Amino acid sequence: MNLTLVAVDKMRERYLCEGCERLIGKLKPYLPVNLVEIKPQSMDAEARVMLERIDDDSIVWALDREGEMLSSMQLAQRLAAAARSGRRRLTLVIGGAEGLHRRVLERADLRWSLSPLTFLHEMARLIALEQLYRAIKIERGEPYHR
Repeated sequence: MNLTLVAVDKMRERYLCEGCERLIGKLKPYLPVNLVEIKPQSMDAEARVMLERIDDDSIVWALDREGEMLSSMQLAQRLAAAARSGRRRLTLVIGGAEGLHRRVLERADLRWSLSPLTFLHEMARLIALEQLYRAIKIERGEPYHR
């Protein structure tokens, strides 16, 4: 399975950029990552661009503060189920400052909440990547290393 990460806006904070790059590097042997950053615009325009970038047969997970909160073990189980589904792509969508348009949320197979807290979208990207890496290590029964 491959991961496409579709996110609004570019990363600006250097420490977050470095963290994301490091995690993408750690993920690649297990889950090759394709990063798609889209220009911030109206939520309607962002939704149109996001939906155009999602393959028809992709499993879609949308980060949504009001979505389902999962433990790391539950996330590992969901990721393993996605891998066994026969679909070749998992697409993770992360909105900008305004969140995600309802059309994107309706397309999602999972609305995933990292926390009831609100995070910078850049920080949410870092946390989501770290949790995906942790989930892979849990599912494989491998120790998690920083």
